[in-house]
Amino acid sequence: MALLFSILFFLISSVTACDRCVHQTKTAYFSKASALSSGACGYGSLALGFSGEHVAAGVPTLFKDGAGCGACFQIRCKDTALCSKEGTRVILTDLNQHNQTDFVLSSRAFTAMAQKGLDQDILKRGIVDVNTRGFLVNTRKKNLSVRVEESSQKPNYLSIKLLYQGGQTEVVGIDVAEVGSSNWSFMSRNHGAVWDTSRVPAGALQFRFIVTSGYDGKWIWAKSVLPAGWKVGVIYDSGVQINDIAQEGCSPCDTGSWK
Repeated sequence: MALLFSILFFLISSVTACDRCVHQTKTAYFSKASALSSGACGYGSLALGFSGEHVAAGVPTLFKDGAGCGACFQIRCKDTALCSKEGTRVILTDLNQHNQTDFVLSSRAFTAMAQKGLDQDILKRGIVDVNTRGFLVNTRKKNLSVRVEESSQKPNYLSIKLLYQGGQTEVVGIDVAEVGSSNWSFMSRNHGAVWDTSRVPAGALQFRFIVTSGYDGKWIWAKSVLPAGWKVGVIYDSGVQINDIAQEGCSPCDTGSWK
């Protein structure tokens, strides 16, 4: 675990520290949001409740082997005659293997970039040039939650899915222990937002999460999450919210509101 934590730290660039770096890229769309919700992050139908079906798939550099799942982006197309200044806000739910764009959005998210009455015009484009930036969002103001996956088999195997993690941080490590114990076991990322372990402590369970924050990382401790009688298919509230911001290096830093 010490090695895992150490990789979070890196030298601060001489470029301005920023949580609103703007990137220029392209985006396309899928006609069905279900194609994105059932993707590599493993959210399934839960994803459609995150942001009004404003979901997206990102290329590997954004997906980050699953660490990017749940990340939030504001995206607006650069054609001001077609699109609004605000653009659309999306949550990353899938891996994009499209070789022409960094993002593929749900059609609802894609048309949300357009000015009023121009929905069909932007759909006809298929691919548009866009500016993107990350942003912090607390989905419906919910705490970070843990869903026990159906593959879990008490007491030998535990698989969990993270929900509502905040949008501008990445969970890069998880430890689990019995409530009141300091005997922690590490969990491994199975895929996307799903983590698992075959070293399942007995009794009620606490978790500690390593999340990106600033230019490095920090521990978030959820002291009582799963009851001793945890059940598969149930979502448990961790009692914590992750409101930290992972910064990038860029200049200038766009701190303004896109409206």
